[in-house]
Amino acid sequence: MDTVRKSITFTNQQDSWIKLRVQNGDFTNDSEYIRDLVRKDQQENMKLAELKNAIDQGLQSGKSPLKIKDIIQKVDNGEL
Repeated sequence: MDTVRKSITFTNQQDSWIKLRVQNGDFTNDSEYIRDLVRKDQQENMKLAELKNAIDQGLQSGKSPLKIKDIIQKVDNGEL
């Protein structure tokens, strides 16, 4: 996998936090920690996009003829 070198700036407090995470053995170096944060952000954004898509599909599907108690029963029965 190709890599790109970046130069980023942190406050002293942020730098201390990153160093602490590395010293605790959570990560082998600063870069690994930052890459982990980026991966987590990517995953969260993918989840959010999927949720937004599901909401849009639900809104476009129109009003359900089922009553709330019927929907709950279908969910409990594993039908939805």
